[in-house]
Formats: sequence, structure tokens, C-alpha cells
Amino acid sequence: MKIGLYVSGAGPSPDVLIDQVRAAADAGLDSAYFSQLLSWDALTVAALSARAVPGIELGTAIVQTYPRHPLALAGQALTVQAVSRAPFTLGIGPSHPQIIEGNFGYSYDQPARHIREYLSVLRPLLRGEPVDHRGQAVTASGIVDAAGVPAPSVLLSALGPVMLRTAGELADGTVTVWTGPELIGDYIAPTINRAAAAAGRLEPRIVATVVASVTDDPDGARQWVAEQLGFAASFPGYQAVLERQGRTGVAETIVAGDEDTVGQALAAYAAAGTTELVVGPIGDERARARTLDLLAGLRKDLAPAPPA
Repeated sequence: MKIGLYVSGAGPSPDVLIDQVRAAADAGLDSAYFSQLLSWDALTVAALSARAVPGIELGTAIVQTYPRHPLALAGQALTVQAVSRAPFTLGIGPSHPQIIEGNFGYSYDQPARHIREYLSVLRPLLRGEPVDHRGQAVTASGIVDAAGVPAPSVLLSALGPVMLRTAGELADGTVTVWTGPELIGDYIAPTINRAAAAAGRLEPRIVATVVASVTDDPDGARQWVAEQLGFAASFPGYQAVLERQGRTGVAETIVAGDEDTVGQALAAYAAAGTTELVVGPIGDERARARTLDLLAGLRKDLAPAPPA
């Protein structure tokens, strides 16, 4: 299982986000993933990070699809891949009705159909192929001129059965949030793996994003998440995934405690079938530093043994 750092899309400046990528690389982590919020542009920061911190794998988790036409998004993603020395992962998703309708003013009608058509257009564009698609949800005609740039891997934010099947059939895997290792092992991995196998595709990637804190005050960490991120439990997709785990709030899914507690909890993701763990440290400066140190040690422990 690879270990990466989750970099929030919000911050005082893009330079602060790039500094977090540099810290992840210095710690020996495999990757850094950027979220797309109503702040800095994740793909632009990824391109800047690729030049500032060459060699570390970068990705998005996730970029919303509705506000970005697939022709535009393909051009952005290929630009990041062109300036990066390491593989780039494009994580996408339909987001939530409160954001797409409330913030952007787009209709969130039939997101599953939207995503299926979106992927059907995006994947050929990333491969440098022309498209002429006039569907119910997406219209796109053209080609992205980026000769010689390899297509980025594409992940779909998928938590429910329909989206997981789509991820297995049309994407390279899924990226999850607010999911414990039990849910991944018992539900997410089997569902997406069956869909990929039925479509004759390779075993999909399962990238789990997790909020964690190595701290002497785990209750305080959970309280902070409840206050700052608790609104996420009102989103229908997150409500459903929390209910599947017998939980009511996102704060119940975070990993917090001392090094042994957090280390054991994160290692359980590997046994559940997670291919890459992307951790967002929270807490004060000392807690975040302890969490990053733990991730560096976990990365070494989980690294494959060298060939005999």
C-alpha cells in the first residue's frame, strides 16, 4: 500500500500548499493529493508542485466535473502530466447537490448518467483521441493537442453501488472519504473489483483518504472535525456511507490517538484492500508533525521487500 499526503485546497497561499508537498517528499511519502474547494485551483497548484518538488506523484481528490467541461479538464490534466516527472492521477467526481446547485447554479439531475457520459468523453481525450459526443448529459466535440503526453490515471469518487460499478467499468479505480477499513474490505473493494473483472479491466486502484492526528487529545481532534467539517454529514452521498458504517457524523471516522493507535488503524487499510492511503493530518503543529513522522515510518514498514 502506498502512503500519500492529503493537501487541503484551502490555505493562505499556493506556496503553503507546495510546502506541504515538499514535506511529504522529504518524509519519503509516495504522493500528495489536492482537494478542489472554493479556493486555489487544484490543477494549477499540482503543476506548480510538479516543478517545485519533482519526483513525487501528484493527484487530485477530487475535482468537480459539473463546472469543468471534459475538453477543458483534459487539457488541464495533460498539462500537469507534461510538466511532471512522475505519474499524475486525476481524481474526479460529481460532488454534491448543495455545492453544484447551491454554489455553481448547475442542475444536479441524474449524476450517475452525467458521470458515465463524462468518463466516456474524458478518457479518449486524455489518450489524444478525437471525440464527437452529443448525449443527454454531456456534449463534446474535438481533440486535445498534447502529443506525446501519457494519459493520467483517472479515479472516480465512488461510495454507492452505482458509482462503484461505473468506476470499475470506466475509470482506473475509486477515491473514497469517510470510509473505515471494514467498509472498504467488506463492500467497496468487492463491488468495484467485480465490476472491473466483468468489464475485462485490470484490478482497480482503491485510494482511501483519511483524516488522522497523532495527538494526546484525540477527543479534541474529533471535536475539531465535528465543528469544522461536520456539515459534510448533510450531503446525501456521505449520509449513505456513514449509515453503512453505523455512524452519524464524519468525526466518528477519523483516526486519532498515540502513535500505536493511529499506526494500527492506518495499517488496517492495507489488509482491507486499499492500494493507496492518503492521509490529511490535523491538529496543532506538533500533532501534524507527529502524524507526518508516523506516515514516514508506516511507509517504510509497508514498502515491498527487495527481490532476493
